[in-house]
Amino acid sequence: MRFKTTYTMAACFAALTFTLSGCAEIELASHATKQIVTTSETKSKGRFKVGSPYQVKNIWYYPAVDYGYSETGIASWYGPGFDGKKTANGEIYDQYALTAAHRTLPMPSLVRVTNLGNGRSIKLRVNDRGPFSNNRIIDVSRRSAQLLGFELQGTAKVKVEILEAESRQLAAQAQGETYSPQVASTEAENVTLAAPTEEVTAESLDATPSVASAPVQTTNLAPVRSEPAASFTDGVVTQTPLAASGIYVQAGSFLQVHNADRLRARLASLGTAQVADAPIGARTFYRVRLGPLSNVQEADKLLQILHDNGYNDARVIVD
Repeated sequence: MRFKTTYTMAACFAALTFTLSGCAEIELASHATKQIVTTSETKSKGRFKVGSPYQVKNIWYYPAVDYGYSETGIASWYGPGFDGKKTANGEIYDQYALTAAHRTLPMPSLVRVTNLGNGRSIKLRVNDRGPFSNNRIIDVSRRSAQLLGFELQGTAKVKVEILEAESRQLAAQAQGETYSPQVASTEAENVTLAAPTEEVTAESLDATPSVASAPVQTTNLAPVRSEPAASFTDGVVTQTPLAASGIYVQAGSFLQVHNADRLRARLASLGTAQVADAPIGARTFYRVRLGPLSNVQEADKLLQILHDNGYNDARVIVD
């Protein structure tokens, strides 16, 4: 099939050179959908919040308590323009605190973010919603990006994992309750956590769409601001052994392998298309993806082409 584009693929993938200042502007623009609330408060305690399903740019997000959450993908950072504004759970954002924005995790919760490009890993407290651009999976503060080593690049391949015990303690603290590991363990047996997030393309493909840890020494970086009690964000950066990873654009996920094969054939003109099987629970999903791609900008361009041609479930992944 033919894909409609306003530029040729060659031009699309050739024009990938950005200045550092341009990169920062692009990444800042990706946060334009965040609600900015002007306030004269100098500090805010914040509150525990999960929230109802919400929609941004025609995409639905489903916040949920998910203490088994682990995901790889692309991270970005935000700072200028949001410093001193309220976060989604009522705190006051400080770009030099060790915090992050996530689209669905409870607020506050604690996550470990690992830069898959350099192995740096740090704990961050989630207190905001976002990001909502190009399938980024987490937005970290400016200071966090400095410690993880991607402030200048603007984005990085990362792994994000929730830390259950610390997150439960933060949730209890925010609700004015006393945290008890024994009680939490009992409650965990009865709580309903988030369902698997795998999206399956259900429509027929017959119709053609319109197409060992050691501290990392850092210098010349802004200081870490003091955090509330029991925030667990101690600013310690550890070095994690890394396995090789690549950037892909996933165009669809299917329960029937023949549907995945048919989509792979349709996308072959855009680059290397492959079908990867992924067992989730008792079922096997067949994911159609393009790649590996050389950088985030190339993935963003390809993602936009797929979205423009009707593949609205396409997303950037790291594997």
